[in-house]
Amino acid sequence: MADGSVILEMRSITKDFPGVRALDDVSMKVHRETIHAICGENGAGKSTLMNVLSGVIPKGAFEGQILVEGEEMAFSGLKSSEAIGIVIIHQELALIPELSITENIFLGNELSSRLGIIERFEQEKTAKDLLARVGLTQNPRTQVKHLGVGQQQMVEIAKALSKDVKVLILDEPTSGLNEEDAANLLELLRTLKARGVTCIMISHKLNEIAEIADWVTVLRDGKAVADYPVEAGKVDEDRIIQSMVGRTLDNRYPTRTPKIGEKVFEVRDWRVEDPNVPGRLLAKDASFFLRAGEIVGFAGVMGAGRTELARSIFGRNFGVYKGGEIFIKGEPVSLRSVKAAISHGLSYLPEDRKLLGLNLLDSVATTITSANLKAIQNGPLLDVVTELKVAEEYRAMVGIKTPSVQYGVRTLSGGNQQKVVIAKWVFPEPDVLILDEPTRGIDVGAKYEIYKLMQRFANEGKAVMLISCELPELLGVCDRIYTLCEGRVTGCLDAAEATQEKLMRLMTTLSTTN
Repeated sequence: MADGSVILEMRSITKDFPGVRALDDVSMKVHRETIHAICGENGAGKSTLMNVLSGVIPKGAFEGQILVEGEEMAFSGLKSSEAIGIVIIHQELALIPELSITENIFLGNELSSRLGIIERFEQEKTAKDLLARVGLTQNPRTQVKHLGVGQQQMVEIAKALSKDVKVLILDEPTSGLNEEDAANLLELLRTLKARGVTCIMISHKLNEIAEIADWVTVLRDGKAVADYPVEAGKVDEDRIIQSMVGRTLDNRYPTRTPKIGEKVFEVRDWRVEDPNVPGRLLAKDASFFLRAGEIVGFAGVMGAGRTELARSIFGRNFGVYKGGEIFIKGEPVSLRSVKAAISHGLSYLPEDRKLLGLNLLDSVATTITSANLKAIQNGPLLDVVTELKVAEEYRAMVGIKTPSVQYGVRTLSGGNQQKVVIAKWVFPEPDVLILDEPTRGIDVGAKYEIYKLMQRFANEGKAVMLISCELPELLGVCDRIYTLCEGRVTGCLDAAEATQEKLMRLMTTLSTTN
């Protein structure tokens, strides 16, 4: 007899990929009008399980059963699962940059008249209402390519809400959002829950799970190792961590005693214009410096200009340069191209790994070595043996989970793809490593490994520039923290004196302190 409180059930789900068992006899129940959190390290099987549930991995490609409202389902794809109200929002966003927000929301689900003519006015009106529900004020006609990653995530949620959703699956929904926008999203999930929508949320942010989850399922190495109800606000984070990694993790941020040396990198009065809006400056006379052995954070609300500043410095690969100087070890340099930036000892890990960091058609080995090909050359040719040796070394260093470095990057989980990008930009052995949201979509165990990697880099006398939307992360790993607001540097605090409140005050003021 079916349990009326259970809206869907997955029974004994097993899924194999070449050389690896991604899911091993996983069972779980999802209760009606709850927020069900799924946790696990990268590669634990979280996204694969949700791809099975949503029909991305169709019936016949896995073993086990899916029951919705007590009835067994055989989803052949996304359309068949959406037809009964199951909608998934993937961590890697599925928006078309050249289309407008409205066109993306209704793509494949257009509102049309009896004559088959698309009701564009009605679509725009509905899109505006949907955007308001997710906290966006953009014009629905705005092309998606002009939005930041976090704003694009909110458009994806608006797109899901445009459908008759009963079960909404979100894969790392707040990974690209700052604290304020993440809080708004969590509040939105509470509202959806109150309106009868069941939410399944994959997340590595345990504080969010503690705040909002009614039920927690933990996966490790393709198996469900924990599955239990919780009282919102009373989640045992240590219990989740131990279930995820199979061990205790006593400190979220590794301790270190920094050995800070001389100034090695400095930017003075940097100005960059928006490439799409002439006259609008994205970086306004921004000045800052980095010292050897130092991890320096950059904080700001969405739209503050952190990513634009970093990309424009790294070979002017974003925006229109309008002025400013760069100094390396006291000497002025001109970094007019990415090649010039790399040759002067800079590396930049981009915020959007899918668009800017990876070629998903390449192998893990090819990707890791792609930013420093001269290091694997034998005369005019690339040395494949050296390439594989280097890739294996960096695979171990950053903890990439893959059966082989010769596997395609597209076969990896989002978190492991991120680790590949990190390895790619560490391999050139830069003097200055710019990391833009390096732990986005990364679980707590993997985050710790990346923090250790940052410390290792700093301890070798290099400088690390860390951009993050998570203030606790900046406070936990940085020696100093700069704040930005609307393209201006508004302050700089030593870690010892910084608090979330002080940073937020500087992040929301236009007065400058250089």
